[in-house]
Amino acid sequence: MLCAETNKADLLDKLILLFLANSPLLPLTDKLVNREVNVKDKCLTSKYLCFLEKHISIQRHLADLEKLADLKEGELTMAVSQNTDLHKPCPLCPEEKYKACYSHKLHRHLQNLHWKVSVEFEGYRMCICHLPCRPVKPNFIGDQTFSKMGAHYHCIVCSATITRRTDMISHINRHVNKGETESRFIIVPAPVSSHEVLKESATEVRVLPNYSTPQKTDSYFNPKMKLNRQLIFCALAVLAEERKPIECLDAFGATGIMGLQWAKHLRSSVKVTINDCNENSVTMIQENCHLNKMKVKLNAKEEDNDEAMGDGEENTDTIEVTKMDANVIMHLRSFDFIHLDPFGTSVNYLDSAFCNVRNFGIVSLTSTDISSLYAKAQHVALRHYGCNIVRTEYYKELAARIVIAAVTRAAARCNKGIDVLLSVALEHFVLVVVRVLRGPSPADDSAKKIRYLIHCQWCEERIFQKEGNMVEENPYQQLPCDCHGSMPGKTAVVLGPLWSGALFNTGFLRRMFFEAAHYGLDEAQSLLKTLVCEAECTTLKPYSIYSSYDENKQEECGVYIKTPNTSAESLLIHGKRKSEEVVQNAGKRQKSENSAEHPAFYYNIHRHSIKGMNMPKLNKFLSYLCEAGYRVSRTHFDPMGVRTNAPLAQFKTILMKYSAPTYTGGQAEGPVHLAEDLFRERAEMLRVGTRFWFP
Repeated sequence: MLCAETNKADLLDKLILLFLANSPLLPLTDKLVNREVNVKDKCLTSKYLCFLEKHISIQRHLADLEKLADLKEGELTMAVSQNTDLHKPCPLCPEEKYKACYSHKLHRHLQNLHWKVSVEFEGYRMCICHLPCRPVKPNFIGDQTFSKMGAHYHCIVCSATITRRTDMISHINRHVNKGETESRFIIVPAPVSSHEVLKESATEVRVLPNYSTPQKTDSYFNPKMKLNRQLIFCALAVLAEERKPIECLDAFGATGIMGLQWAKHLRSSVKVTINDCNENSVTMIQENCHLNKMKVKLNAKEEDNDEAMGDGEENTDTIEVTKMDANVIMHLRSFDFIHLDPFGTSVNYLDSAFCNVRNFGIVSLTSTDISSLYAKAQHVALRHYGCNIVRTEYYKELAARIVIAAVTRAAARCNKGIDVLLSVALEHFVLVVVRVLRGPSPADDSAKKIRYLIHCQWCEERIFQKEGNMVEENPYQQLPCDCHGSMPGKTAVVLGPLWSGALFNTGFLRRMFFEAAHYGLDEAQSLLKTLVCEAECTTLKPYSIYSSYDENKQEECGVYIKTPNTSAESLLIHGKRKSEEVVQNAGKRQKSENSAEHPAFYYNIHRHSIKGMNMPKLNKFLSYLCEAGYRVSRTHFDPMGVRTNAPLAQFKTILMKYSAPTYTGGQAEGPVHLAEDLFRERAEMLRVGTRFWFP
């Protein structure tokens, strides 16, 4: 029986070889190579395709192309010197297109027509071919039929024929994006793994060569998101200090870099679950777990695999890897920490995330749909977030408030409220970290903070609408500016609904800074320093991580949280039932803390500067605002932004007061009477209806 099966396999191999050898689709030179190749443990298709030679139009050097026409250096020199008749045909052109000619003319023909317009790929040149390899549709003119020889390129990877050079370049780029960089028509040695190993925060991950292309790879890894991963790790480290162990979920694992960092640095404090719906990504995550000497648990019911554990490893270094939809796993299981980082918007996963998240747990989400959040695609923002927006000077903070409003509505549908711990909007992403508060009362309190925003399109002044359902006769009266009275037509728009509460929690940010310093995350430290000053709306220098925190900074949501200098007696253990006194005291403390919230939004100093005036330095201008009695700080949303509770009119007045005319050449900053006269003159222009430009 075994002998009969072997004879059938040999017969099938011979039939396929015979078909390939006599295939009319292959050129004359693409015959089988008479050599022995070990085809053990290979599929049948790749086994025979590896026998084929490349097309004659694919060469490494121009000399290789000339060898096909039997052009040798000695013959070429002799033909020029002795004027002998050495007629050679072009190997890439039919005789009716290019007749046989002298060797030196053929050399110029190959160089100028074929070689100069070739497409390069990994040391090979795909020259243009005029042979009848590609069928061309004939043209019928009267009773005669004219067939045109179609110039084309032969793909080195898939043997496809492409007509245009630009299309050929795009075709090769698509192969590279898919990871198909090995030619099946070139005899190569045993296949070598094309995986690349990257290292970040003492964690190694194996990725594909096209790891930076999100929609064309199964192992997407963006090195520019390193800061985002550090901030999320610090938030998880703070939560790990409150209660141990905690169950955390990376819903979109990709390469598994984030979950591996959690397990490698926090160890027994966390139980990490990495999920992805793509089978190739799950395989990649398992390989990266073994690469970092981590045990892999494929299913909650399965036992740990002892073979995947290296020498000297502990049982706590275990990562659970699951393959299912993110909504499904968040509906089936409860977690203390959930991170959502899909490609694009995350609104489709918010209901599932807040369905089973535990009380006082943390949900973090990274939104990369910046085109809609940054008001470049306003119709998409309306479709995904139900929010009307326009492009403003504070568009990044507007994006953060849009995401938080969507999070608040999703949490309220599950009878949960939120406490915003962190909001970051940078060039590539918007990161929001919230703490979950169970109960209808926190849900109602959070829902009340969703309001509409009135934005003046002339001076960019803005203010949240007042609470209440009564319609006002003149909504423009809520704006501090007088543009509606001095300008014709409608001057303001209504944006939102948006989150109107605080964007930061100072106590949580301080402990995140402590964890960043403890684990040596330098990039996160510098940003967290700015966020702490922005949350407190102060220009004070960054504090020391070893300084003592006061009691109010250790409390969040009415629960005492463990901090580096907090004794064990002052900790309040989390539980579902709390005494009425604790809840009442927590409400009083929250009201006192909310009264000191940072001002909403910021002003760009360049946007409101006067043309022809030298504005003061940013740090000096901050001190001038402080001297005027206003709260002020810088903001991470805009390097030239100023977060202050000063009205825009007073902001411009102080800016004008300490600006110097450009033509005076003086660098001294101080009150200038000429600047005040200029400001009065342009204010008069406003009254008569003439708009002036703030660059």
